[in-house]
Amino acid sequence: PGLLFLTSFLLHFEGHASPTRLICDNRLIQKYIEEAKDMEKKAGQCQALPTLSCPAVLPLVDFSLQQWKSKSRETKRREILCDLALLVGAVAGAQSQVTEECGAWQLSQLYRRTNSFLLLLQTFSWKEGPWEPGCSPHSMEQTHITSIFLTYRQLVQGKLHFFFHDLAKDSCK
Repeated sequence: PGLLFLTSFLLHFEGHASPTRLICDNRLIQKYIEEAKDMEKKAGQCQALPTLSCPAVLPLVDFSLQQWKSKSRETKRREILCDLALLVGAVAGAQSQVTEECGAWQLSQLYRRTNSFLLLLQTFSWKEGPWEPGCSPHSMEQTHITSIFLTYRQLVQGKLHFFFHDLAKDSCK
């Protein structure tokens, strides 16, 4: 089922991509980074974005590259899954508070993308076994919607980018 989902994920986003393309074609992760920057910029341009009355709980996604390199692949995957799960919840919570069309549209785009990455990493076949929910990542509360987009961009540009780079070393020739 993991390979089937990965294939449908890639076909949905990239036309006729092969399952290894996400990992082996560096242009694809660069596309997602640019897309994240674009979503962040467009959200910042929305008029009258409300301050969230119920703060969004966002993962702290900053990391030290040296520490990151010392972690096992499974630890990295679980950390990213925790970050994505928290981010999906934050986006869903913000969506329930935003009625303005521009902000609501940007949040729905962000929800689809974060949830797709979460499902991809959850269902992909791993030697260590399936992901179990219940992690507790380091987090912060934010009342500004633009912080959610910033966190997503940092996650894609940082941990996800380096994680796919690590996978490519072994999977791509």
